[in-house]
Amino acid sequence: MWFSISQAAGVISYDSLMKTITLPLRNLMNRSPSCAFLLILFLLVCFATPPSAQAISPPPDGCYTGFTTAEGCNSLQSLTTGVGNTGVGWYSLFANSIGSYNTAIGAGALDLNNADNNTATGAAALLLNTTGDNNTATGADALVLNTTGTQNTANGAFALYNTVGSGNIGIGYQAGFALTNGNSNIAIGNIGVAGESNTIRIGDPAVHAGIFLAGITAMSPAAPNQAVLVNPATGQLGSADVSSFGVVSTDPGNTAVGDQVLVSNTGESNTGTGFRALFSNTSGAGNAATGAEALENNDSGGYNDAVGAFALSSNIDGSFNNAFGNTALSLNIHASENTAIGDLALANNDSTGNGKAQFNTAVGAQALLTNTDGDSNNAVGVYALGFNTTGAFNQAIGVSALLNNTTGSFNVAIGDTAGNNVTTADNVICIGDLVAGDNVSDSCYIGNIFGQPGGSQAVYISGDGKLGFQVSSRRFKDEIKPMDNASELIYRLKPVSFRYKAEIEPSRPLGFGLIAEDVAELSPDLLTRDGNGKLGSVRYDAVNAMLLNEFLKEHRTVQELSDRERAGIATPESERTARHGTSPSDWRTCTE
Repeated sequence: MWFSISQAAGVISYDSLMKTITLPLRNLMNRSPSCAFLLILFLLVCFATPPSAQAISPPPDGCYTGFTTAEGCNSLQSLTTGVGNTGVGWYSLFANSIGSYNTAIGAGALDLNNADNNTATGAAALLLNTTGDNNTATGADALVLNTTGTQNTANGAFALYNTVGSGNIGIGYQAGFALTNGNSNIAIGNIGVAGESNTIRIGDPAVHAGIFLAGITAMSPAAPNQAVLVNPATGQLGSADVSSFGVVSTDPGNTAVGDQVLVSNTGESNTGTGFRALFSNTSGAGNAATGAEALENNDSGGYNDAVGAFALSSNIDGSFNNAFGNTALSLNIHASENTAIGDLALANNDSTGNGKAQFNTAVGAQALLTNTDGDSNNAVGVYALGFNTTGAFNQAIGVSALLNNTTGSFNVAIGDTAGNNVTTADNVICIGDLVAGDNVSDSCYIGNIFGQPGGSQAVYISGDGKLGFQVSSRRFKDEIKPMDNASELIYRLKPVSFRYKAEIEPSRPLGFGLIAEDVAELSPDLLTRDGNGKLGSVRYDAVNAMLLNEFLKEHRTVQELSDRERAGIATPESERTARHGTSPSDWRTCTE
């Protein structure tokens, strides 16, 4: 229709065109807001190049006289005497000529406006507003059909969408959507009712059937512990002194919500929500308790966070604790700087009242459940370190990891049920799911290693625990020289048979080798030591190299004798005796 008008009349004015399309456009919007929004954008495209369109010259660069800011295609295109306007977005404040102190941010925002003191943020916000002033619209299509209404506030997409009245407030998606020509309505999360005025509606009727609020009675600003009450029959609001079950805000900066919350408080910046939360708090500051009896007995402890029924309920003066979950850190009394996340996590921490159980972290239901005085433990997983009591500096990651550890310290378990055989040992490492390990201090267990095929390169461990393979390249060595007679040391070594003690090798198979203490008397260089300098193992790889050297020496001797025999050169008897025995018969036996 609009294109036929343009073609028939040649050029049609913008105002005339808008008067022609406003009514049908409004009807379309009432039927289908989403389709109407697309149509609005389409029409604005059509307006982008009308024959009579005038442009700001030079093109907008953002800053103009009269406190004006314009950014976007045809933003503030028609401005003449208006001042203090800001238009950011395609066709924002397009038709504004004399209107002042308007702000439009978004495509088509306040497109037809010519009034004062309007603010529109969002695509098509206050799109059709012409002479209505002092309106605020935040959200796509907010107050889109308002033309002359004033002092409306819409916050939310499609809020007060159909409103043409004044003094209305809509907060939330489609809040006040059904309001039309009514005035002084407040709709929060409610679409409202067409034609009504002076009504407050809060909540969605589809969820809160028949509930609305109206006519709040007067109350004294100085009245102590005043709570807001609602008459369930009428929805009318009122107030009464009901601090025992209301919401109380006290200086300096404390907030109490619930029965007997913060009743003894003299501290500051505390927040208690739930029955008897922070009930005993006096001077403690910066605490937050949410849940029945959370931080109930806290007295002077500060900066604790407790979320969940009975969380940190026994705490008196412990500070900087974090408990999230029912009964988390519930028996903590004096200890500080613990973190428990999960029901019953660190539930018994510091139950002895010794204040030693600090710097623990438990993430997972019943993690570090029975810990009493252990400190600096980290448990991540349900039941991780569940039975720990006084063990310290343990790391358990996985469901039931180090579950049975009680007093052992400096243990590491990674994997579900890892380290479950460790109870009192220290410095045990267990890596892998189901790698239970053993209750042997200073031991390491890694799953899925034994019996697995691999390369020919052996893995070595240095005295400080470094893993690696033995390197032989010249670039890694210095002071290289022939072994010569140094290998003759092996003739003095004392090979033995033995069985490892049961705690080392439970099956106790028969073994063959050397004793480190015996070797130490001959050559300390053939030994490895642990981090404390204690004897560890014999360097059998070095012994093998020495054996090779002795073998080669003998091989060269035999080869020399063989060469002499073939050449018919007699070997001096003294040399034969020195090399092969004390008599010619010995020599013959050796060379036959």
